[in-house]
Amino acid sequence: MRKFVLSLLAIAFGLSITDKFPAQTQNAPAVSPHPPRSTATDISNSEIEALVRKMAMEGGEEAISVVSMNGEYNIGAAVVSRLKTTGKEAPFAIEHSQITEIYHVISGSGTLVTGGTLKDPTEVPPNDKTATDAGPSTAGSNIQNGLSRKIGPGDVVIIPPNTPHRFSEVPTDKIAYLVVRVDPHKVLAAGDMPK
Repeated sequence: MRKFVLSLLAIAFGLSITDKFPAQTQNAPAVSPHPPRSTATDISNSEIEALVRKMAMEGGEEAISVVSMNGEYNIGAAVVSRLKTTGKEAPFAIEHSQITEIYHVISGSGTLVTGGTLKDPTEVPPNDKTATDAGPSTAGSNIQNGLSRKIGPGDVVIIPPNTPHRFSEVPTDKIAYLVVRVDPHKVLAAGDMPK
């Protein structure tokens, strides 16, 4: 008898739920399938350190990989090294129109300027290394009214599209950082970069 009463209560509860939420129980939408699954891309610390050592004397940038995220957008990774510089020796300013850059400082320190306005803006030719590494870009001789901050090991800076940026000073022998590029427009060619 007790089982019979419990069964009736369960049925009554189920019917009351159906009456209160008819659209959710009677006409539930079909479950959409998962998007295609991918594999993870690994970049080892030893690979990053090897690139930092390689660029210790010359500076520059070494692209590691650009990965397609199921064809929806691309993510790029590179190691950049900027050599000691001050004042007028500092490199030009740049902004990228379609890429968000995320810097993670590995070693050294510097003064990074972001925002403001490019002085003497010039479009970077599409076949220039800057444009192939970071998409359509505009260079300038300096930044007016930007925000300066000192950055060092472990610091992370996120630089949105169309945001001028440059190092105005690198007081250490060099500053080395991992740059991750978020590419929603797929302007970067996906694939591992030649070593």
